[in-house]
Amino acid sequence: MPTTYDIIESNIRKTAFLIALFFILIIGLGWYISWWQDSPAILVLAVIFSIAMSFLSFWHSDKIVLSITGAREIKKEDMPFLYRIVENLSIASGLPIPRIYLIDDLAPNAFATGRDPKHSAIALTSGLLEKLEKSEIEGVVAHEMSHIQNRDTLIATLVVVLVGFVIILADWFLRMGFWQGGGRRSRQGGNLGIILGLLGFIFIILSPIIARVIQFSVSRKREFLADGSASLMTRYPEGLARALEKISQDQTKSKYKSPALAHLYIVNPFRGKERNNWLNKLFSTHPPIKERIEILRNMNL
Repeated sequence: MPTTYDIIESNIRKTAFLIALFFILIIGLGWYISWWQDSPAILVLAVIFSIAMSFLSFWHSDKIVLSITGAREIKKEDMPFLYRIVENLSIASGLPIPRIYLIDDLAPNAFATGRDPKHSAIALTSGLLEKLEKSEIEGVVAHEMSHIQNRDTLIATLVVVLVGFVIILADWFLRMGFWQGGGRRSRQGGNLGIILGLLGFIFIILSPIIARVIQFSVSRKREFLADGSASLMTRYPEGLARALEKISQDQTKSKYKSPALAHLYIVNPFRGKERNNWLNKLFSTHPPIKERIEILRNMNL
C-alpha cells in the first residue's frame, strides 16, 4: 500500500509532465501559425504576449479572485477560533500565516490564492464554519495551506493564462489566418501542401479542447497532492475525509456563480451528479470525491 509520501511524489511527477505538455502544445500551435502565415514575427509576438499576461496574473490574481467572491478579510479579534487553527497549522508547516477571508455564503467551501507563501490568502465560506466540526475545519485549512506550500496557487494561475492564450491563438487563426491564406500555403502546392494544411487545421480545432483537458488534469493532480500534504500536516486524514463527505453531500447552492473559479475550490461548487466514467473524469476540474476519501482513509502516515 503506498504511503502519503509516495502519493505526493507521484502527483508531483504527473503535474510536471502535464505542464511540460502544455508548453509543447503552445509552442507547436505558435510555430504552426507562424509557418502557415510565413511570418516568424507571429511566434515572437505570441511569446511576448503570453509573458505579459502571466506577469499581470502573477501580481493581481489574488485580488481579482477575492473581489469576485465578495470575500472580506478577518482579523484575530474577529474570529479567534479560526485564527488559532490557521496559526497552529502555519507553525506545523513552517509557513507564514496567510491572510484569512470570510465569504458570506451558506454553501460550505474554501480556496487558497496568492502568488507565494508570503502573499497568500485562505478564504472560507460562512457555511463551512457553521456546518463542520473543528477537526474537519482543520483538515480543510490544512488542504488549502498545502496548496500554498506546494505553489499550487501559482500553477493554477499559470494554467489559466496558458489555456486562455491557446484559445485566443486558435480563434485568431480560424477567423483570420486560415481563410485569408499565407505565404507558405500559396507556395507549397501539391498533395503535401493539402495534407499539411488539413493536419494543421485539425490541430487548430482540437488545441483548445486539449488545453482544457490538460488544465483539468493539472487541477485534479494538485487536489490529490494537497490532500496528501494536508494529512501530513495534521497527522489526521480522517478529519479531511469527513469534511469532504459533508461538503459534497451538502445541497446548498453557492450564491457566487463564477465557473471560471471552480478549480480553485476544495470541492467543485457547480458539481452535479458525479459519475465515475472516464469521460466525466476527463472533463472534471476535481477528482471524484469518493476516490479522494478512499485514498485518505487508506493512507499510511
